[in-house]
Amino acid sequence: MAERKPRKDAARNREAVLAAADALFAGHESPEEITMADVAAAAGVGKGTLFRAFGDRTGLLRALYETRLEPVREAVAAGPPPLGPGAEPRRRVPALLDAVLCFKLDNRRLALALEEDGSASPYRAEHYARWHGLLREALEQVPGLPDGDFTAHALLAAVRADLVEHLAGREGVPREELRARLAEFVDRVLDGGPAADGP
Repeated sequence: MAERKPRKDAARNREAVLAAADALFAGHESPEEITMADVAAAAGVGKGTLFRAFGDRTGLLRALYETRLEPVREAVAAGPPPLGPGAEPRRRVPALLDAVLCFKLDNRRLALALEEDGSASPYRAEHYARWHGLLREALEQVPGLPDGDFTAHALLAAVRADLVEHLAGREGVPREELRARLAEFVDRVLDGGPAADGP
């Protein structure tokens, strides 16, 4: 009976921490400067509570990232085509990559902080493995397209957070232009690349 209250408090603390971290990362120009102490202070909890709930800064970033990603994941798992299941592969691949790009644009600082954290390879992250698996599966159904595994990695490289930040943040490429450029690139990959023009 005495166990229920700590569990309720832990769930409440977790929500408070995620909300505080969300606000901090959304409003800070340099996400790498945000510390666990900053998040604890903003959430009104002790640093020990943070470390018990999330392990370390990377664990906190992953939890926040996964929370924000949940609506996209639901659309991919059970939403209508072309993003959801049942879409023709040549339509689903661009839709999946557009969803990743839009998510990274909407969560630029958080995605960048997670990729730059340095304590683990981004390629070992659960969300990366999920996207790679979805893309590989769809790519392997595109006739004449070799090596869906490598192609999935190469396409995901086009939506890495550091590249998105460079293009959208530093070069100021508008959102819709980025989406159009990505769509054109994906089309070329799916078509096997444009034929070289003669002189």
